[in-house]
Amino acid sequence: MGDGTLPPEVERGAVRRITVVGEDVLGRRCRPVTQEHFGTPELDRLIDDMFATNHVAHGAAIAANQVDVDLQLFVYDMEDDWGERHVGHICNPVLDEEPLATRRLVEELEGCLSVPGPYKPVARADHAIVRGQDRHGAPLVVEGRGYFARCLQHETDHLYGRLYLDRLGKRERRDALREMAELRDGVVARRAAMAERLGKG
Repeated sequence: MGDGTLPPEVERGAVRRITVVGEDVLGRRCRPVTQEHFGTPELDRLIDDMFATNHVAHGAAIAANQVDVDLQLFVYDMEDDWGERHVGHICNPVLDEEPLATRRLVEELEGCLSVPGPYKPVARADHAIVRGQDRHGAPLVVEGRGYFARCLQHETDHLYGRLYLDRLGKRERRDALREMAELRDGVVARRAAMAERLGKG
C-alpha cells in the first residue's frame, strides 16, 4: 500500500476464495447490479469482502466474479504511475471507447488474481474512462491514465467474461497456463499467510 493505511472496507471485510481460470463464472457476462441490490447491507458486505480479498492477494483490483459473485462490480486500491493512490468501487461499468485515431496503446506486463503467477505483455489504451454507478445507485465516472487505465480496462473485461489470457496469442496463452500450474500453489499459500496475519484466515 502506498501510504500504509488500510481502507475501512479491508478492516470490516472477510476474505473470500478467488476463482481461477476455467471456472464458469469467469467466462460469461455478469448480471447488472439493480435496484434490488443498491443500498443494501448485502452489497456493502460484498464490497468490504472484495477489498479484503484483494488486499490479502496483493492485488490492484478485483471483480465480483473473481469472488464467485455474478454481478457487474469491481473494487480497486492501487497506485498509478505517478504515485497517486486510487481507492474505490464501481457498479455496471461501461468503458468509453476512444476513437482509434487518438487512442494510444501501450504494451506492458499484466497479471490476474484468477491466473495466479504469470505476467504477460498486453496492449491497452493508456487512458480510460468508465461510467457506472456507486453502491447507492448514483452515477459515477472514473478516469485513469497509465497503470490505473490498464486496471480499469482489465476489470471491466472481467465483467464481460474476458480474461487477459483472451487477449494473448495461442502460444502466449499456453505458456501462461503452464506457468500458472507451476506457480499457483506458492501464490495461494502466500495469500493464506497474509490472511492469517490480518486475522482473516
